[in-house]
Amino acid sequence: MTHFLADDGTRIHLQISGDGSPVVMLHGWTSSHQEWFPFLGALHERHRVYRWDARGHGGHADDPLNPPTAERMARDLHNLLEHYQLENVCAVGHSMGALTLWQYIRDFGTDRIGKFCFIDQSPKLMTDNDWSHGIYGSFGPDKAGEMMNWLHEDFAEAVLKLTALGLNPRAREKYLANASGWQRSREALRAQRPGPLIDCWASLTAADYRDVLAHIDKPALLIYGGESNFYTAETAHHVASRIPDALLHIYEGTDHSPHQWQRERFTRDLMAFIDRE
Repeated sequence: MTHFLADDGTRIHLQISGDGSPVVMLHGWTSSHQEWFPFLGALHERHRVYRWDARGHGGHADDPLNPPTAERMARDLHNLLEHYQLENVCAVGHSMGALTLWQYIRDFGTDRIGKFCFIDQSPKLMTDNDWSHGIYGSFGPDKAGEMMNWLHEDFAEAVLKLTALGLNPRAREKYLANASGWQRSREALRAQRPGPLIDCWASLTAADYRDVLAHIDKPALLIYGGESNFYTAETAHHVASRIPDALLHIYEGTDHSPHQWQRERFTRDLMAFIDRE
């Protein structure tokens, strides 16, 4: 594990491996650089891969003065690209990582990025009378407030309930049965520090990137789960319709992490997309 210094002096941890054109991979909320480990074997053949632990995640220490907001993480990404002098990057973002990329585009444009891959995310998590493509299709102020209360009461269980009590019936079934996978996830979440992650969640749910989509002037690959815990196929098609010339793949039978459930397919799709002229 190495690091670079963000412009506020924070050490941002990351792993760098492989040789070739640069690929920067941004993980989801409560995850880490390890999310991308299954794909390294194929990527390393032709690409140099940069995988960070986002601020407030992984092994980072608490820093109440510099919480991991969407704006701060986008600036961290800008610092990373400048520090390593990266150009023509393929930037891959899952969930929170996709939101970070949309914030980056808003703040810094697309000059350093050659291609984007966005995985199972909506440009606006909160729903209202005019927007039904957020979490569950029905995540208004009441549900958002309830979720915030859950996070403060029992962070690990709140994250599990957010995932389990959504649109994927198998996730609900496994959660209610307290299946072994959910037990492992609970233990992993309890090992994390809630404070920064709650601050991060508040920032992500307040964000609205609908206006950013039309300004993505580089090729974009969209990967969505056909049984996402959070988003319907209509959300996937809406996002694809707003990004010029976007390429959309819906992985049927997969949840909010379609790349993890169909790893070989995702690897093929991503490599083909990167290599496409």
